[in-house]
Amino acid sequence: MKNIDWSNIGFGYIKTDLRYVSNYKNGEWDEGCLTEDANITMSECACVLQYAQTCFEGLKAYTTADGKIVCFRPDLNAARMADSCRRMKMPVFPEERFVEAVVKTVEANSEWVPPYGSGASLYLRPYMFGYDSIIGVKPANEFQFRIFATPVGPYFKGGVRPLTLRISDFDRAAPRGTGHIKAGLNYAMSLYAIVDAHEQGYDENVYLDSATRTHIEETGGANIIFVTKDGKLVTPKSDTILPSITRRSLLQVAKDYLGMEVEEREVSLSELDDFSECGLCGTAAVISPVGKIVDHGREICFDIGESGMGNTVKKLYDTLTGIQMGTVTPPEGWVKVIK
Repeated sequence: MKNIDWSNIGFGYIKTDLRYVSNYKNGEWDEGCLTEDANITMSECACVLQYAQTCFEGLKAYTTADGKIVCFRPDLNAARMADSCRRMKMPVFPEERFVEAVVKTVEANSEWVPPYGSGASLYLRPYMFGYDSIIGVKPANEFQFRIFATPVGPYFKGGVRPLTLRISDFDRAAPRGTGHIKAGLNYAMSLYAIVDAHEQGYDENVYLDSATRTHIEETGGANIIFVTKDGKLVTPKSDTILPSITRRSLLQVAKDYLGMEVEEREVSLSELDDFSECGLCGTAAVISPVGKIVDHGREICFDIGESGMGNTVKKLYDTLTGIQMGTVTPPEGWVKVIK
């Protein structure tokens, strides 16, 4: 294991030893390989640079309580990336090869996987882009699939801090657009809004559906969950929301481990006052507690308990992180043991 102060690294890029690369040319993927070269050389007219033909994923490798190195549900990342590729007119990297590439990348960088109990993990970024020269508006013909790994620190460094969100005046995704896939262009359009939110003193934007602007969708980087006053877990349902693997897992944890009733449905802006707890869910933090949503001056506050998390949100967080870290028995197929 690398000699790193794991408790003091942030959520940023640190170059590790090896990364996985596979190229698509003449209608097929090559065998792929691990390489020490972290740089990418391409034409100034590469399709990704001209028309943003790219998509990505994010997942983590952990050291469990019994010393194993594992990944959490990489098969779902593979399936979601396949969906993104189809929508972006990119060749699908076979799902079984995706999982194999994840395993190879983690094995090759196993000394960078933080120890159990540090709160840190090895973040994995699979991504694909069109790299041949395209000047007309059309898909690329050649693509590259890569995975790099970088150790990242605990998300709640210094303790849990409830987030303050605002209802955004910007739209995240159009009906029948690309909001349901993990395309780079979706994140590019959110940059102006998130910088503006930070400048105004907010942690994130809550986006409404762009068609009617009456229903809650998600934030710029995470799905949103709510807990009703009678203990029901509710998540917004929409064709323009990115299907979070963490959210999907939390719904099952709530139902099967905590005995909660769960609902995936449209959530109207007008019913925010009816919820007792709120959180943002995603790979980075599992759940980030939300203390307040501000709707153009109107404040909706949520229970954050003594720990900074509401009681139900904390139970969800503790159970899912326990599954990931090996202290809670996982559902079959959720944890991929690497070594």
